[in-house]
Amino acid sequence: MTDQIARIRITLEDMKPAIWRRVELPVTNSLKTLHLAIQACMLFENYHLFRFDIGDAAYGIRFDDDDFMIRTRDAAHMRISKLVERGITSFTYTYDFGDDWRHRIEIEEIASANPGIDYPRFVDGERRAPPEDVGGTPGFEEFLNAMAKPRHPERASMVQWYGGVFNPTDISPDEINARMAKLAKRRVQGKAAYADAKSRDS
Repeated sequence: MTDQIARIRITLEDMKPAIWRRVELPVTNSLKTLHLAIQACMLFENYHLFRFDIGDAAYGIRFDDDDFMIRTRDAAHMRISKLVERGITSFTYTYDFGDDWRHRIEIEEIASANPGIDYPRFVDGERRAPPEDVGGTPGFEEFLNAMAKPRHPERASMVQWYGGVFNPTDISPDEINARMAKLAKRRVQGKAAYADAKSRDS
């Protein structure tokens, strides 16, 4: 039987023009893997907490926090296929509760996997995501403004902080593909280890 893959669009909310990515993941992957794929294609560094909000449930790194008033379940325990079975095709993903990067996640379609392609994989997207710890939407707007104006008083310090000039239209597809390839390799190794363990048990 051919594996099924989910084509997923990730859009960073409250951004104009839109910052978005499209990825494909096997439906057997968990929300934890989707989190790692989002980190890879947005070029985030996975420094901070994250949470998927799906209906009344929250998935992330499991903890009980009265401040959030919501119990966060382990994202590794919810598979994409389970969401599809329940008819859920749209939900939110928040990364870094300080900068509060909220993303709209949309499962666009379920299709048969191509045997010649390694998954998860990056499909396409537009505009570079904000750098880590830039200060949320207001901080990112200031950062973009400084980067766009050579005579801006903050430009030199922003370039030094970021480590170079920020190009808002360059999403660095080669770097995204390299990061996604690492994820795909980990999946292949995991499947091989599982098959090996099964064959030894039989």
